Amino acid sequence: MIDAQLDASAKPASDLDAVLAEKNAQPADLLASLPRIDFLYLSEPDMIRAGVTDMPACVNAMEEMFALLHRGDYRMAGGNNNSHGAIVVFPENSPFPDMPKPTTDRRFMAMPAYLGGAFRTAGMKWYGSNIANRDKGLPRSILTFILNDADTGAPLAIMSANLLSAYRTGAVPGVGARHLARPDSRVVGITGPGVMARTSLSAFLTACPLIHTVKIKGRGQTNIDGFKAWVAETYPQITVKVVETDEEVVRGSDIATFCASVATGDPSKYPTVRREWVKPGAFLSMPAPCNIDEGMQAPDIRKVLDFTGLYEAYLEELPAPRHNHVPAVGVRYFDLVEEGKLPRDALEDLGSIVCGDTPSRRNAQEIIILSVGGMAVEDVAWGTMVYRNAVAKGIGVKLNLWEEPALK
Repeated sequence: MIDAQLDASAKPASDLDAVLAEKNAQPADLLASLPRIDFLYLSEPDMIRAGVTDMPACVNAMEEMFALLHRGDYRMAGGNNNSHGAIVVFPENSPFPDMPKPTTDRRFMAMPAYLGGAFRTAGMKWYGSNIANRDKGLPRSILTFILNDADTGAPLAIMSANLLSAYRTGAVPGVGARHLARPDSRVVGITGPGVMARTSLSAFLTACPLIHTVKIKGRGQTNIDGFKAWVAETYPQITVKVVETDEEVVRGSDIATFCASVATGDPSKYPTVRREWVKPGAFLSMPAPCNIDEGMQAPDIRKVLDFTGLYEAYLEELPAPRHNHVPAVGVRYFDLVEEGKLPRDALEDLGSIVCGDTPSRRNAQEIIILSVGGMAVEDVAWGTMVYRNAVAKGIGVKLNLWEEPALK
C-alpha cells in the first residue's frame, strides 16, 4: 500500500479521494467477530515497520485531510468542534506537595478528533510532557494514540505515537510547500535542529526535490552535530551550513522555518521574521513559536493558516492578546485583526488552497508565510493509514478487550 501511496505523491487533493478510497479501504476488520473485540497494540518498532516514517505518503494523507477540513467532514474537541484539545494545567502553588509544578512544557493533554472521507475513523492522542525528561534519557513528550471504529466506538489500535506525531507535524509544512513554495526552491533555512526540523526538511524535499543546501541555527553544539550527522546519512546530496542568527536563517533562503521551542508568554522573545530579511518568492513555514515585524504585516505578504477554525476556536477560548498563550504566528494575525491593524480577509486557509478554491502561488516573486498550529485530525489521518498498513501486513500484537461484554 505504501508503494501505491508513493506513486500518488504528485496527485492533487482532488484525485487523492479516489486514491485513498481504492488503496486504503479497511482491510480484514478486527471487529468482524463481534461481540468479541480485538485490537492491535503497535509499539514504536511496529509503527516503523508499518510505514510511519514514510514522509511522501504522510504528506499525501495530510493533503487529503486538509481537503476534508475545508469540506467540513471532520470533528474536533469543544463546542466549536475546532479545539486543539483539553489540557491539564497545574497551579503555581498547591497545598498538595506531590502535585506537579507548572514548569516549562509540563502538561497532560488529550487531543480527540473524527475524520471522514476515506478515513472515517475517530481517535485521540494523549500525551504527557516534561522538559526534565531529557535528564532521564527520555523525549520531552511521551505520546500514545488510540484509534476507534467510527460506528461502534470500539478500539482498533493503541499506538506508540511519538513518530506518528512528529511525521504528521512535518508533513503539514510539506503540503504548504507543495502548493506555496517555488518548485525550484534550493536553499532551506531552519532555526532549531530538533525532530521538527528533520521531519520538516523531509517534507520540503518531498515537495521540492531540487533543494541542495540547508542552513541551520541551534543553541547547542550537540544538537547541531546530531542534525548534521542525520542529514549526511539520510540526504547525502544536501550541504549543511551552520549559521548564528535568525537573520542568516531567513536571508537568501527559498524556504525558511522556525522549529525551536521557547517559553510561551512573552511574544517579544519569540523568534521574529523581519521583512528586510525575506527574499522575493520565499515560502516561510512556522510550526513553532514565531512573531513578525510590521513589514511582514503588509498586504503583499500572503498570510496562510493551516486551518482557520483552529484559530477561531482560540478566539473563543483564550483572553486577548492570545499570542501570549499560543505562540503560533497565526494567533498573532488574529490579535492584529482585533487591534485593527490587519483586515480579516487578509487571512487565507490552506484547505481552500488545497481544494483549488483559493489560488496557490500566483507568481515567482510573492512572499508567503504559513502558520502551523497542529491538530488532532492530523493524528487520526496518519494513524488510520499506518493502522491499515499494519493490519494488511500482519504487524503488531492482537489484544483482546473481551470475548463478550459483561455489561450490555
